[in-house]
Amino acid sequence: MKKIGRWFMLAVMFCVVCAFQADHVTTIFIIGDSTAAQKDLSTGSPERGWGMALQCYFDSTFVRVDNHAVNGRSSKSFINEKRWDKVLSLLKPGDYVIIQFGHNDEKPKADRHTDPGSTFDYNLAKFVRETREKGGIPILMNAVVRRNWLPADQAQTAKPVGQKIDDENLRNTVATGKVTSAAKAKRKKKETAVELPHVLVDTHGLYIVAPRDVAQRMNVHFVDANRITHLLEDSLGEEGSKKLHMIYAPGEHPAIPQGRQDNTHYNIYGAHMVAQRLADALCKEIPLLSRYRTSGDVCNLEKTKH
Repeated sequence: MKKIGRWFMLAVMFCVVCAFQADHVTTIFIIGDSTAAQKDLSTGSPERGWGMALQCYFDSTFVRVDNHAVNGRSSKSFINEKRWDKVLSLLKPGDYVIIQFGHNDEKPKADRHTDPGSTFDYNLAKFVRETREKGGIPILMNAVVRRNWLPADQAQTAKPVGQKIDDENLRNTVATGKVTSAAKAKRKKKETAVELPHVLVDTHGLYIVAPRDVAQRMNVHFVDANRITHLLEDSLGEEGSKKLHMIYAPGEHPAIPQGRQDNTHYNIYGAHMVAQRLADALCKEIPLLSRYRTSGDVCNLEKTKH
């Protein structure tokens, strides 16, 4: 009888501990754009946002990643579509909110566009202020780098954001295999010219500076995602960095039979490489999170599927 009582007490204690842990799971919310967003997996596409992979690098017993980033959203449209209101309704004291915008704020469309130094900063400050009002902990990140390699001489004269140097020429194009007359002329000119080394060139301009400025003014945690991803892409080189992105030749992937040349968005491998580095940066910025950092081995199988 005593033995039964002892087992009963142990069972009760176990349930209490489990209930306590369930009530004390910290949530990391992510708000942002397509580079972090959830993707539709029903199509079999290998496209992933880095936010989809982040959970792999934190122990889900204690830290839960809740990804609210959505394709095509800017800080402005995320607010206007009431998506921010939804996150606020879920936010509990002690939760974290990763705030990462910029890719779409620089677009000219009125429903998305904001200006760094004014409306963009205002929206970032709103996210920070309202997160704190709910007892949450804001984390500002700037935009991840685009895979934009240019000859060294062109890099010096590249136009700033807003002058046709955004990602519309770096994403969502189809790899048809056809060579246009203009491309042929460009190739011929290239063959006769002296080949200069290519360098990775930023396309975001002041949109990657604004989050850092707001973080400094408001004493907010900041993670330089642009620099982190720039170093990653640069370490792989112009050719090697292709394996991070949605770059596939026609027939290379069954879900994309026509191929795709997208230098902005990540495939499975790229999302994990970025998420892993951002997890490291988060733990460095907020040491408390390092207690719950995992190796990500549980996700190794998916990481091999480019």
